[in-house]
Amino acid sequence: MTRPSVAASAWVGLGANLGDARGALRDAVRAMGALPGTQVRQVSSLYRSAPVDAGGPDYLNAVAQLQTTLAPLALLHALQAIEQAAGRERPYRNAPRTLDLDLLLYGEERLDGAELTLPHPRMGERAFVLLPLAELAPGLAQTCGTAAQRALASGQRIERLAEATEWLGANS
Repeated sequence: MTRPSVAASAWVGLGANLGDARGALRDAVRAMGALPGTQVRQVSSLYRSAPVDAGGPDYLNAVAQLQTTLAPLALLHALQAIEQAAGRERPYRNAPRTLDLDLLLYGEERLDGAELTLPHPRMGERAFVLLPLAELAPGLAQTCGTAAQRALASGQRIERLAEATEWLGANS
């Protein structure tokens, strides 16, 4: 995957359920905006959701749209570096986390690689992705996943906590 010559629209899911989750998400949005060739175009409201297929405290979640000239795999690695800087550990699948950044979509890109699958294979079954995404791009959210996946997501507990301007602050 080479670096695109023009900026692509990338959608990133943000989540955290350990420590200062709101602060971690706010810092992650700022860090994504500081990546080379990358701008944060819009950020959803902040949501609280129950963990899916895991225990632990509730998550705080949001979705951000980026414009980036980073190639998909380079963007994934940059997101993983932001997670690591926030103290992310991966002791087991679906473990509670200080920060989780999922590359959901990258333009019209379709990938099925060892490190990265696009679109994200489980985004259509996760209310904590679909609701914030629908807030920013309703038509895009409707195309995510199958009807069965969206039905599964509809039964998940999620609540909107704050608009982006409230949780990000005026200077974000």
